[in-house]
Amino acid sequence: MKTKNRLFENTVHGVFLILGLITVGCVLLITIYLIVSGIPAICKIGFFEFLFGTEWASTAAEPSYGILPFILTSVYGTAGAVLIGVPIGILTAVYLAKIAPPKIKSVVTGAVGLLAGIPSVVYGLVGMLVLVPGIRTLFNVPDGASLLAAIIVLAVMILPSVINVSVTALEAVPKEYEYASLALGATPSETYFKVSVPAAKSGIVAAIVLGVGRAIGESMAVMMVSGNAVNMPSLFESVRFLTTAVASEMSYSSGLQQQALFSVALVLFLFIMLINATLNFFLKRNRGE
Repeated sequence: MKTKNRLFENTVHGVFLILGLITVGCVLLITIYLIVSGIPAICKIGFFEFLFGTEWASTAAEPSYGILPFILTSVYGTAGAVLIGVPIGILTAVYLAKIAPPKIKSVVTGAVGLLAGIPSVVYGLVGMLVLVPGIRTLFNVPDGASLLAAIIVLAVMILPSVINVSVTALEAVPKEYEYASLALGATPSETYFKVSVPAAKSGIVAAIVLGVGRAIGESMAVMMVSGNAVNMPSLFESVRFLTTAVASEMSYSSGLQQQALFSVALVLFLFIMLINATLNFFLKRNRGE
C-alpha cells in the first residue's frame, strides 16, 4: 500500500512539474519570438527615434515610426483605470466579504461574475453607443471618443478581477484576527480596514496586478471608444493605445511596418513585465523578505 501511495504521489508530482515547465516554456517561447521579431525594426528605425518619436505614419511615402504617443496613452489610460477601478473594487470586496447579508452577497457576486463573462466587444459597443455620446454632450466636445471614454470602460472591465480575487483573499483572513481587534475595542470598520485588509494585502496586490494586466492588454473595447487616432494623450481627444496600434494595422502590414508592429508588441510585453516585477518587489519589501 505504501509503495502504491508513493508511486501515485511521485506520478502526480511529475505531472505537476511537467505542466509547470510547459507554462514556463510557453512564456520563454513568447519572449524569444517577440525579441527576434521586434529587435530588427528597432535597429533599422533607431532606438531613440522609435521609443521617443512623436509621429507614427506607417503608410506614408516617407514613413515614421515613433511610438511615444502610444506609450504615454497606455500609461495614462491604465493609471486612470486603476485609480477609478481599484478603490471601487476593493471597497466592494470588503463589503461582500465582511458586511453584506447572504442574499445581497449572492446577488452582487452573481452580477460580478456576469460582468466578468461579458465579451470585450460588448463593452466597446455599449461604450460607443452610450458613453461616447454622453461625454460629447456632457462636456460639449466635438467627439466623445477619447481617452476619458477608454479610461471609464477599462475601469469597469477590471472590476471583476479586482473584486473576485480580493474577496477570496479577505475571506481567507483568520477570524481570530478580527475577534482580537474587536475585543480590544476597535469598531467593525476599523477592524476591516486596519486588520483584515492589511492581512490580505498579498491577495489584494495580486488582484491589482490582474487588473493592471487586463487594462493594459485590452484592445477591442478600447479601439471602439478611444477614436484610435495617433495623438499625444489628452483627456478629450482621440488616442491610440499600444494594443490598438498592433490590432488596427497588423492585418495589412508588411515589411518594416510589420516588424515595427512586432516591436510595439515587444514594448508592451516588457511594460507589463516591468509593472508586475515592480509590484512584486514592493510587496516583498513590505513583508520584509
